[in-house]
Amino acid sequence: MSEKKISPELESTLKSMDTEEFIDIYFYRPIGYRWALFFNKFDISPNSITIASIFIGIAAGICFYYQNLTINAIGMLLLVWANSYDSADGQLARMTGKKTPLGRILDGTAGDFWFIAIYASICLRLTPTWGIGIWILGAVTGFFHSKQAAMADYYRNIHLLFLKGKAGSELSYSPILKENYKKLSWKHDFIYKLFETFYINYTVGQERLTPKFQRMMNIIRTKYNDEAPEWFRTAFRTKSLPLMKYTNMLSFNTRVIALFISFFIDMPWLYFVFELTVLNIMLVYMIITHERFCEIFSKELESQSE
Repeated sequence: MSEKKISPELESTLKSMDTEEFIDIYFYRPIGYRWALFFNKFDISPNSITIASIFIGIAAGICFYYQNLTINAIGMLLLVWANSYDSADGQLARMTGKKTPLGRILDGTAGDFWFIAIYASICLRLTPTWGIGIWILGAVTGFFHSKQAAMADYYRNIHLLFLKGKAGSELSYSPILKENYKKLSWKHDFIYKLFETFYINYTVGQERLTPKFQRMMNIIRTKYNDEAPEWFRTAFRTKSLPLMKYTNMLSFNTRVIALFISFFIDMPWLYFVFELTVLNIMLVYMIITHERFCEIFSKELESQSE
């Protein structure tokens, strides 16, 4: 991916070329970059853009309730618009340095609001023929959707940690989050503390699914003073890089292509099936593969430290 030609200005607003995919590099990131330049002229904050994307994404979801392809197509365009804003907020934050903990949390939850609206609309649309069954299917799919998105985000930030260091990654560690949480006041920091409550649970869920990675990180923290050696960083990136395509597939573009196809053929329930089968297979493969090479690296790190 590093050989793909994009402008240096655009590339400076990306997290890394390792973690970007084709559709993002040549569609969403260029559009997001132009939105970021536009909003920067009016001193509009990244958080404001994120909030706007939430409302646009919810409006997109509502459009999928109607069994009308024209209205569904409008929903598709709105969802693309929302995602271009979701790209722009991060690019603007990196461009201007306007990064905040609240912004990180808002950005992480924006897509959840979109898909809650989409799931509810699909279920309402199919209730007359499916009854309560579609709500059960939607609830189960939504549960696995949250796991897929959470682990894709986690593995991406792990990769960025060993590629660019702590400054280039948003990888969280629940004990530190809990310590910071104790310092917040419900009276003076109500909104942030509320969001942080959910974010701690989100991070704990990621950590529970990655026990061998947690062990590897504990070795780095205790035996390497929280600084991974260079040989390890290079070797880890080599192993982790092939998984980045799966993190992208589990995040937005692949699932949205499947969503759009399901509406074009008037079988929206098929999207739930796609998530439960194809995307869950990707998730399981990603977890098993990542845990396997983390176990190997743990042994190497321990032997090197002796």
